[in-house]
Amino acid sequence: MTTEIRVPQLPESIADATLVAWHKQPGDAIARDENLADLETDKVVLEVPAPANGVVRELRVPSGTVVTSGQVLALIEEGAAAAAAPRPAKPAPAAKPAPAAKPAPAAKAPPAADSDGGKDAGKLSPSVRRLVEENHLDPSAIPASGRDGRLTKSDVVGFLGKQPAQAPPGSAGAAPSAAAALAPAARAPAPRPPAAAGARAEQRVPMTRLRARIAQRLVEAQSTQALLTTFNEVDLGATQELRARYKERFEKEHGVKLGFMSFFVKASIEALKKFPVVNASVDGGDIIYHEYYDIGVAVSTDRGLVVPIVRDADAKSFAVIEQQVADYARKAREGSLALEDLTGGTFTITNGGVFGSLMSTPIVNAPQSAILGMHKIQERPMVVGGQIAARPMMYLAVTYDHRIIDGREAVQFLVAIKEALEDPGRMLLGI
Repeated sequence: MTTEIRVPQLPESIADATLVAWHKQPGDAIARDENLADLETDKVVLEVPAPANGVVRELRVPSGTVVTSGQVLALIEEGAAAAAAPRPAKPAPAAKPAPAAKPAPAAKAPPAADSDGGKDAGKLSPSVRRLVEENHLDPSAIPASGRDGRLTKSDVVGFLGKQPAQAPPGSAGAAPSAAAALAPAARAPAPRPPAAAGARAEQRVPMTRLRARIAQRLVEAQSTQALLTTFNEVDLGATQELRARYKERFEKEHGVKLGFMSFFVKASIEALKKFPVVNASVDGGDIIYHEYYDIGVAVSTDRGLVVPIVRDADAKSFAVIEQQVADYARKAREGSLALEDLTGGTFTITNGGVFGSLMSTPIVNAPQSAILGMHKIQERPMVVGGQIAARPMMYLAVTYDHRIIDGREAVQFLVAIKEALEDPGRMLLGI
């Protein structure tokens, strides 16, 4: 039975997607739930799984095509088996040649470079390795943006999307076959000659869909909202002490490390309850007050910044929040975040401190009305009880939409976060 493989239903906020890579070609066997193609949207890379075991019969669209919900991508024949390649006939043994003088040993060839161009092949994740092997790529030709120079799935997907269509082998005047036209253009480009000394080289690279969408949303936020930032500083000594006291027991009990993000999420929720307008949003001439707390946690990835959502965070424990944030960070690195993970949110927290930032003015993630910026913890001399002492200090920043949030409310909101973090026992006791 022939089955059509269609583009999954995309959310209303996403009009289309780009097919960036095929993982199978006509005649290839495919198993149920095996990934057939990758679709890049404005937010994530989606996989298109096979609905059943079978054989790919036809690919309807080439790589690089913009597709919409429900569009037919390919046809598979359920239950069919892939045709086995003909086994070449075993050649007859050649006549034994007469003995000849033994030639001088040739100089030993230098060892071939690793196929990943210095990247340990063992460091490739399974999904990246599969993508590289299926498309016959040379990992050394793909710019790596992961930690320690590792390739990520988004690196490979982005590389595939930038490759020009390849002509099939054959005579120069032959028209390309349909299968060849639909095959992913995935051959490594010829190495460029080294630039001459003093050369002023330039390279034009198209934005990915995610980067273009980030750019659009940031510009829209600044052009449609009256953004203003207020600052404060927090002494994290009490939070650090509580964390150091219980972190080993916490990890043993819950299987996840006790970080700072859960403290900041809980402190933000306490402040949002006191100042509900900070948790609100603007819709035309109306203000929508959200009576739930879906907290976005900004995560930096190779493809750009994404903001997965911790839903109903007020009802979740420190352990559940830490586990969910850790899962989101892992998924973001692997490129496996789902659209549902990134949809919604009433307030966002971003942490530039992991990159060493001491102070910044974050931009609101519209249609939300405020965002909290965390920064680097740094010991600074502070006056405590009339004495100068070195204290672990962090600058905090809240950027807010001044159309609905007054300066008084924004300042008091940030002070409420500061007070909760400087006395974290209050959050645990609910006072």
